[in-house]
Amino acid sequence: MPHDLFSLPLPFHLVRLRFTIRYETIRNTEGTRVMPKATWNGAVLAESNNCEVVDGNQYFPPETLNMDYFKPSTKTTTCGWKGVANYYTLDVEGQQNKDAAWYYAEPKEAANKIKGYVAFWRGVTVEV
Repeated sequence: MPHDLFSLPLPFHLVRLRFTIRYETIRNTEGTRVMPKATWNGAVLAESNNCEVVDGNQYFPPETLNMDYFKPSTKTTTCGWKGVANYYTLDVEGQQNKDAAWYYAEPKEAANKIKGYVAFWRGVTVEV
């Protein structure tokens, strides 16, 4: 049964949580970094062997994006340890995929390694 903070028996203790961040580098059996590729609607959106993997998502360096397909969105969300995420809407061959890519322009210190890097969802295929 849930309790609110004021109905707990005294004394009670508040717990401070700490996050451990794990960055991954994906390598093939020869030890070479693999080249992830993001595609949607037949177009290659990004391809790089310098991606960062955070929370299971491939984050592509900004210089590897084909910006012809990216349109800034007004959507933002907040992650407790990464900060405020900004979004792009994808526009390929007249088809739009709203808010399908996100990035952290000014991440919190713990996520500085992915500053400006872009990750995808909403039907975008990321091949590793």
